[in-house]
Amino acid sequence: MAKLTFKTDECKGCGLCVEVCPKGILQLSKDAINKKGHHPAECTDEEQCIACASCATMCPDCIIKIEK
Repeated sequence: MAKLTFKTDECKGCGLCVEVCPKGILQLSKDAINKKGHHPAECTDEEQCIACASCATMCPDCIIKIEK
């Protein structure tokens, strides 16, 4: 199982990671707002993550870290 870590305070909520996730397990938070005023990305089901790193590769701000 992979472990995803998001630097939520640095996320600008662009949604690029959400778009490229092949499992569809990423979303922009509906409840949380970070210090920049954006809804940060979050994982809805970490057990389904295949650690493909598409999200981390696509993120323009490098806020996603994936560990196997």
